[in-house]
Amino acid sequence: MAVFDFSKIPEKNSDPVCTYKVFYSNEHKMSPEKPVAIIDNTEVHWEENHAEGMFTNPVKRTSFEFETEDGVISADITDIDARFVSLLQWLGENHIRVSLAGVNRADGYRVYGINEIAFGGGTKLSAEDGFLQYMIDRLLASNAPAEDELETDELILEGDAMKITSVQSITDFIKCAGKTLPDNIRLWASRNLAVARSNEVTAAERRHAQRALSIMLNVQWKNNYFESIDPVEARRILDEELYGMEPVKQRIIETIIQINRTHTLPAYGILLIGPAGTGKSQIAYAVARILKLPWTTLDMSSINDPEQLTGSSRIYSNAKPGMIMEAFSHAGESNLVFIINELDKANSGKGTANPSDVLLTLLDNLGFTDNYMECMIPTSGVYPIATANRKEDISAPLLSRFAIIELPDYTDEEKKIIFSDYSLPRVIKKMGLEDGECTVTDDGLEEVISRHKESGGIRELEQIAEHMAANALYRIEVEKVERVVYDAAAVKESIG
Repeated sequence: MAVFDFSKIPEKNSDPVCTYKVFYSNEHKMSPEKPVAIIDNTEVHWEENHAEGMFTNPVKRTSFEFETEDGVISADITDIDARFVSLLQWLGENHIRVSLAGVNRADGYRVYGINEIAFGGGTKLSAEDGFLQYMIDRLLASNAPAEDELETDELILEGDAMKITSVQSITDFIKCAGKTLPDNIRLWASRNLAVARSNEVTAAERRHAQRALSIMLNVQWKNNYFESIDPVEARRILDEELYGMEPVKQRIIETIIQINRTHTLPAYGILLIGPAGTGKSQIAYAVARILKLPWTTLDMSSINDPEQLTGSSRIYSNAKPGMIMEAFSHAGESNLVFIINELDKANSGKGTANPSDVLLTLLDNLGFTDNYMECMIPTSGVYPIATANRKEDISAPLLSRFAIIELPDYTDEEKKIIFSDYSLPRVIKKMGLEDGECTVTDDGLEEVISRHKESGGIRELEQIAEHMAANALYRIEVEKVERVVYDAAAVKESIG
């Protein structure tokens, strides 16, 4: 393979020739078995982990120019992961020097690592900004574009900084992300980028466009495919968090089995209905943990204006996204659990406006439009889990979006087990007490339960456990007793 001859570069209007073929992968880690690209090594075996140069062949834009002691040697790229085509072209177009980690195999030099060396005084982001590694991580987390979408070159866009915020890094990101972005977000980004770079609009319009781009592009927009979930591990988590409630656990495990069969989320979320303190929120957090998804909460008791959810229009100088879009931003990805607390309070809006109407669009999984973003947000990866005390106070349209699970009151016997086997041990561990330093006798336990016969929930029991453990810790540290035993009399004395 000869040293690359720059004198043979054709005129700018020459059509580039594509010598590589793309392969489609959804692997989330690079390895010699799952490389980013394969480079021809029929004449030269490149040194592993020390190959330096540029993706910059002006003729074909499909080569890597290795820097060797004998000069620069150009080798064709034969295969590229479809997700990385735009990134490798961007690296070449901007003459960014990189080092490759790879191994020589029979089919070529398999590249499984790309690290920036320096930009050589260029205008792009510096090595310290970490843009290249950020971009690689995002592409690895994305899904391969559809085969009929890849070979288009209409996106020559410009972008924002790192954490994708500046106009330059937004430009670079959109260029490199290419077809891995959802179509509507990609087109929305191109329009907003034009506004952010325009001198024909006001400074406020440019600022809003840039801010919206930064928020949108820092979210990993995933597809709605879900990996299988281990039902045994799911059951273990439920048993760890909840005592009893077998019908509730059964419904949740049924949902897990459905996800495993379809690899998509169910069409309906879960609505947990029961008295205060029965562990509804605890169940919701357990489900999010089982699904291995980030979660966010919407407390409907404190939301009385739909604009809190939908955001405000950019015509206002202090405009901002709504709580739903901010939840995506904070999670950093589009697949997440929305825990909607006190759904029965969702109808208490101001005037004719009603927050429950906004929730309907979120729950339909057809997409949600934020007034500030001015873009339809994909919601197919959203799994809603709502809680409520009274089903009667929830509108019929909202109820129809959920699979309803009603939580029964706990019996006195169940409360005893929950207090002695769950609540008190958990608090003792949290406070750093040793085994045996805080114990409760049988009559002490009876006294605890008798004080809360009228309540079907367990929140008060957890508060008592916290009070008793704190009292025991005080006596051990201040009064220098070795251990505290709570019988009926001690319970009365300590908690009043």
